Amino acid sequence: MLLTFNQEIQAADVERRMISGLIAPYNEIGNTSAGPIMFERGSITYADASQIKLLMQHQSDKPVGRAISFSDSTAGVYGSFRLSMSTRGQDALTLAQENLVSGLSVGVDVLASKPMGDYLLVTEAVLKEVSLVESAAFLSASVTDIAAARAELEAATSTKNTTIHTTIVEIETETESEEAVTTAPENTPEDTPVDTPVEAEKVEAARKIIRPSVLDSQRVRTPITSMGAYTEHKIKAALGNEDSKLYVTAADDSFSTNPAFSPTQYLAEFPTNTRFGTPAIDACSRGTLPASGMTINVPSLVTSAGGQAGVAPVVTVEAEAGAVANTGMVTEYLSGTISKYSGMNTISIELLERSDPNFYAELTAQLQNAYLKTLDTTVLAALISAGQYSSGCDADSDGIIEFASDSARKVYEATGYFANNYIANGSQWQLLMSATDTTKRPIYSASQPMNAGGLVQPGSIRGNVLGLDLYVDKNFTATTTIDDSAVILAPEAFTVYQSPTAYMSVNVVSNLQVQVAIYGYMATIAKMPKGIVKFNLN
Repeated sequence: MLLTFNQEIQAADVERRMISGLIAPYNEIGNTSAGPIMFERGSITYADASQIKLLMQHQSDKPVGRAISFSDSTAGVYGSFRLSMSTRGQDALTLAQENLVSGLSVGVDVLASKPMGDYLLVTEAVLKEVSLVESAAFLSASVTDIAAARAELEAATSTKNTTIHTTIVEIETETESEEAVTTAPENTPEDTPVDTPVEAEKVEAARKIIRPSVLDSQRVRTPITSMGAYTEHKIKAALGNEDSKLYVTAADDSFSTNPAFSPTQYLAEFPTNTRFGTPAIDACSRGTLPASGMTINVPSLVTSAGGQAGVAPVVTVEAEAGAVANTGMVTEYLSGTISKYSGMNTISIELLERSDPNFYAELTAQLQNAYLKTLDTTVLAALISAGQYSSGCDADSDGIIEFASDSARKVYEATGYFANNYIANGSQWQLLMSATDTTKRPIYSASQPMNAGGLVQPGSIRGNVLGLDLYVDKNFTATTTIDDSAVILAPEAFTVYQSPTAYMSVNVVSNLQVQVAIYGYMATIAKMPKGIVKFNLN
């Protein structure tokens, strides 16, 4: 059961583009999509915070930010989120700061619950997503402060600078001129200065009227609004342009203190399931690389000679007073090598200076596409290298059914996990779309055929085949329906560890040519090779 509920944002830090709040209160009844709900303390679990995106109104295709951290307390689960530099992210930040969109709505997958009269008590749930919404479901949550405003407000109210005082008094005089006139004492000689207490009174009153806005900023307005613009100014800075040096310095100075200028965020979310997507990577489980080191290790049970089971403690049935079997657990490490993936383009200075400005955006896009293709091809090769073959299958509809059913059995018996994903090359995709029953009606490509076996469409590389999620990948080495032309796997069997960003670098060589490079890091680990099954042609 999937629940969604929401509550008020508790802090909005505009300078750092951060918002935070109590996303899941404990021991409090709130109205959700499934009715009145109460969460037991400790009932909500969550995976890596970086994997949880911040959405707008639960629209999965419109992310506005990403979770930074979650923390558990007696009150509930608190979350902090950083909003993106995109137009949607800026709009969301403004709406949150102005208290127009003031709720954090959370979707959870309920694993265990029990009815408690007027409400449902949830005892175990998994956090799936968080969204910005208009209103709150839980009354205990409310806006407590706007973090970015505090320092500015304290500075404005504590300063003793005479010029600042004068400006404030002038503003107050314009807004409350009648009161200012009546405040002056009658019959005061023109050469007699107004008493200091009166001026101090005006300043104090002005402090109560004038408030700094959290949207005020003294930073340089940067033209770096996309990865293409960043590449353009990175190149111009390397060629000596002083303005571009300023913009790039602001962007590269410190990502921890200036996250809004971080240029790498434009590459953090590569397009997936498109012509230049990464279907093979999408079909696997994902992990985040550590900040240092070039090798990662994952603990695992030592497998037996047949590779079917690990050496784990054994439970046996014994007679009364019988001896207890003692079998020690044996573990080892599965290692993954972190590799750097990079590409470079050398361009003449004439092309850069005399071409259309859109060239920078296109150059960046092409480097990204090449980077994605290499990562996806590498993961496909690793899957095929690690997996086992299915029983022999024919290159027809019956063969597809045999491949899916045989693979599902093999994966479950060997790992205990279910085969969920089917990665196919273009030839198998064509075979699925052309498959018909005995009456010549399509099996997979029609919306409601009599004996539907799934949904496969010519306009999408995602679909469903016999209950398996289909991922069509053009990067297979096999181009026809032969050995290694498809892979069926349990996602838990293979994990891709990828750096959260790709990086751009620029170098100007002696002949004034410019080298633009992209690079990033990735490692893969086949945790359960028998959870990966390859197509085997008869």
